[in-house]
Amino acid sequence: MLRLKQEPPRSVERPLRVGVLRRENGQRYIEIDGRRIGVGGPLPAVREGERLVKYTGSICPYCLRLLPAVIVARGGRLYIRKKCPKHGEIEDLYYGDERFYWRQMRWEETGLGLAGAGPYTTATAPCPYACGLCSLHENHSALVNIVVTNRCDLSCFYCFFYAERAGYIYEPSIEQIKFMVRQVARQRQGSDVHVNIQITGGEPTVREDLVDVVKAIKEAGAHYIQLNTNGINVARRYIDNPPGAVEYVRSLREAGVSVVYMSFDGVTPKANWKNHYEAPFALKAFKKGGLDNVVLVPTVIRTINDHEVGDIIRFAGKHIDAVRGVNFQPVSLTGMMRKHERERMRITIPDVIKRIEEQTDGQIPMDAWYPVPVVAKFVKAIDALTGKLYDTLSNHPACGSATYVFALERDRYGVPRRFLPITEVIDVEGFIEFLEEERIKLEHNGGKLSRLKAAAEIAWVARRFIDFNRMPRNLDIYKLIISIFLRKNYEAIKAFHKKTLFLGMMHFMDRYNYDITRVRRCNIHYALPDGRLVPFCAFNVLEDIYRDNVQKRYAKAKNLRIKGFNPGEKYDRRRYIRRILESPIYREAYRGIIDVDAVAKLPPPSPHGQ
Repeated sequence: MLRLKQEPPRSVERPLRVGVLRRENGQRYIEIDGRRIGVGGPLPAVREGERLVKYTGSICPYCLRLLPAVIVARGGRLYIRKKCPKHGEIEDLYYGDERFYWRQMRWEETGLGLAGAGPYTTATAPCPYACGLCSLHENHSALVNIVVTNRCDLSCFYCFFYAERAGYIYEPSIEQIKFMVRQVARQRQGSDVHVNIQITGGEPTVREDLVDVVKAIKEAGAHYIQLNTNGINVARRYIDNPPGAVEYVRSLREAGVSVVYMSFDGVTPKANWKNHYEAPFALKAFKKGGLDNVVLVPTVIRTINDHEVGDIIRFAGKHIDAVRGVNFQPVSLTGMMRKHERERMRITIPDVIKRIEEQTDGQIPMDAWYPVPVVAKFVKAIDALTGKLYDTLSNHPACGSATYVFALERDRYGVPRRFLPITEVIDVEGFIEFLEEERIKLEHNGGKLSRLKAAAEIAWVARRFIDFNRMPRNLDIYKLIISIFLRKNYEAIKAFHKKTLFLGMMHFMDRYNYDITRVRRCNIHYALPDGRLVPFCAFNVLEDIYRDNVQKRYAKAKNLRIKGFNPGEKYDRRRYIRRILESPIYREAYRGIIDVDAVAKLPPPSPHGQ
């Protein structure tokens, strides 16, 4: 049990620490929290054999100097280049396929700004050094992460975000968590955007009061709560006491958790040493406890696990009664790395999508994927029909892509032999073009009668864009469209999710490929106990300015030996491995995906990846 010497409550009204642009002796710099960060540098040249894609801003990965940058096309790929006066030229892969980049950029969409909220901070410095959010930010919060602890039951060798390495425990109180949710809810003033919260860490399940945390988030105004976990603690509970584990999951669901985001880096223990053995037990507990809405989250690293992305999708399809999607995350290369190391591990969104196409025998092709802003096209049409402002996912098209597939023709182990992308059933581009035309008409003549007429026309014309002969028998997509556009019934979307498999792709940046135009469009934020909301790629990339700085100031305990915290007292797989390998739950989970008998004979890797 965690027992800490409590410090006096700290006010959430502390002065915000944001950057200020200053000038001295003709030189500009950003002053932030006692440090100076340089501004400006030479504009890198576009070389022979390259084409300029765009100018942007970036940072030096070593001193964080704000720099001009160019994105260029060369050899069918995109690269970002900047030049620091002190550290020289830095170039990195920005996007792995030029053709796919331009296809995605066709769907660029403007956002709502901060929706109904005013700026949280003042733009006293250039982006990304006045984050909080300031008036320069172009998107509202689609999903807000709240870090409830930096403790974890693993010590992954590549992880920069756990208490031992930090040297302190960050674990906000219930009142601080409520305050953070209320800060997000400010954006609902004058809009209908939802307050969507992801509980993250560290590993949230190490908090014994997690159920109370969920209840508090719900009470403070959250519409949707997502739990980010490695699933190990839930799996251990299930191995030791199945009814107790199921009751624990049920209590989380009843408190307000809707979706579980579970790490899952591969189907073999070599690729997924983290939770290969425990994942089947966690899925069993989630399903029995009523949280049958799990999204698998693989961090994809080139040369490490990129050869298993197709099998990950097949695993998800086999367990579609509990798994609703896979959200691949091409690795963000944190820390100081040499260029040859980055080249070995760097993988981008189109690179992963190409591997999926190859590893599914072309069943899920690259052309089935669309960038996240496509959702904004649908939402803006619904806004025009209702006269309201809903969540508009208009982040930069290079940040993420997605598609939906139907899992069909299962083998004797329940593994899908065929995947049918949604784009084979619906003419997505034709339908969006039609919706855009209807939206423009409504914006010019948006009376109630016009809206009713437009809704009826959408319902009628939608038939033209659906191939009824290819539509799976268990899903009437036309009725779904009727429910959404005519009845404004969002329960229909949930029904759709239960009959399809969502495939997503989200590539968070690092210091080497940093593009400031993407940061300004970010709609995945972190809530801080000082009242700020900080974009994901500022919070975790400029960690010594945002994440580590704030969490250290709000730390509950420093340099203490605490049971369940020190590395030697963490999860020891050796206690469970025999029961895991002998369990039919483990064997059935992977049967048809891998050779379970052969894997069972291998010595299990450490759950800490060492």
